[in-house]
Amino acid sequence: MGSNPNRLARINEELKKEISQVINYELNNSNVTGMISVTRVKISPDLRYAKVYVSIFQSKNVVKTLEGLKKSEGFIRSRIANTINLRTTPELVFVHDDSEEQGARIDKILRELNENK
Repeated sequence: MGSNPNRLARINEELKKEISQVINYELNNSNVTGMISVTRVKISPDLRYAKVYVSIFQSKNVVKTLEGLKKSEGFIRSRIANTINLRTTPELVFVHDDSEEQGARIDKILRELNENK
């Protein structure tokens, strides 16, 4: 059974929304600090795994926050299983997405270069 790209995109969006909701409003893990933004989710074509890209802002410790998310994977999965109707809830693989931070750094460098002209 091949999954069509539109269905995968729809599932990715739904997962992104739900995981974001769980992390920000239901997760109670003292290691998870700061603002966490789920930037995107990419589910595998067999729907068994979902890579969850997260940006972490103002965290006491980004590494601990990422570890906390990984340790909370079971809780997050069980919460999204209640809201997203898939035969099996995918395993979640959390990945730190620092593209926004890199973008901010590049903007800052460009501003500084312009100021020094």
